[in-house]
Formats: sequence, structure tokens, C-alpha cells
Amino acid sequence: MGSVRKASAWLGLVEDNDERYYDDEYAEGDRSSDAWVTDPRVRVASEAAQEEGRRIATVSPDGFRDARAIGELFRDGVPVIMNLTSMEPADAKRVVDFAAGLTFGLRGSIERVATRVFLLTPADTEIVNGEPAGRAQDGFFNQS
Repeated sequence: MGSVRKASAWLGLVEDNDERYYDDEYAEGDRSSDAWVTDPRVRVASEAAQEEGRRIATVSPDGFRDARAIGELFRDGVPVIMNLTSMEPADAKRVVDFAAGLTFGLRGSIERVATRVFLLTPADTEIVNGEPAGRAQDGFFNQS
């Protein structure tokens, strides 16, 4: 099993079997010269949050063609939560590959939040773990 295949299996995108990774028949969609219109499946915080630099976008793409919205938001410095649960596994793999290249190229990071849900963060964003810093090792409910 190759390293990309192992990584995809670890991310929960594929099962451990011998299927081809990429579909040979990738049809490029119709590229019209119309202006980019925001997809209603993309939700971004209000303008007040935008002015203060506190925006996070959530994107639930249906196919690989929706990767453009992810790339444009991330390129603008907005952290993106990708929910790939409604996608076909082959397209989900391609979107994860696209996002990995995007984060590498722009020096960001990608982190799996849940099965088929990923967080893309730009280089200037710090991810803080939700665990309290001063929590005792014995825990609150230890009654011994």
C-alpha cells in the first residue's frame, strides 16, 4: 500500500482495498467567463467579523468543481472548514489532495476534525487545543 493510500485510509477517505486512486475519466467542466458568484453552500461570517479578521468559512462541496470556493477563501486568509460527508469518495479524495497542495503552497496547515471533515488554516492562524492548560491529572470525577 502506497503512502498516499495509507494517508487516505488514515483520514477515513478510503477503505483498505486495491482500488485505483484516481479516476481516469476526469471531465473538465464548462468554463464560462461569467463573474464568480458565491455558492449558497458557502457560509462566511458577517462583515463586522471580516473587519476584525475573525472569519471562518464552512464549505460543503458536492463535487470537485466546488474546490474553487475553498481555494479562493483560503487564498484570502480565511480558515476553511471542509465538510466532505456528502461527496462521493473519489471526489472527496481529489478535494483533500487539492486542499493539501493548497495548504502546502501557502504555508498553511490541514487538520482532520472528524471523519471527512477538515480544517484548513492559513500560516498566520494558531490552532488552540480545547483542553484546559491547568487541568489536574486526576480529573474532576476521581473519587478515590
